[in-house]
Amino acid sequence: MRDPHTIVLGPVISEKSYQLIEHNKYTFKVDARARKPQVARAVEEIFSVSVVGVNMIRTRSKPKRRGLRRGRTSSGKKAIVELPEGQKIEFFESM
Repeated sequence: MRDPHTIVLGPVISEKSYQLIEHNKYTFKVDARARKPQVARAVEEIFSVSVVGVNMIRTRSKPKRRGLRRGRTSSGKKAIVELPEGQKIEFFESM
């Protein structure tokens, strides 16, 4: 089994992700090769909570420009993890 910290890379900090926290859903950047059961096990292990469901979203890269330089943002994968009523992840509450 892989280390859970290589599956869950970090939190997604945005207005939409903070609105989902009110519904007990937390958003994380995850490894592009990760699957739903792997993400659920990793979140349970890292934060000591139980996971009700996981939804995965593949993010595409977007073209960006800074002056004359052109480039692209990186593509990846996000996971929206739902927790049961009464449980929460303190990491998001302190931000």
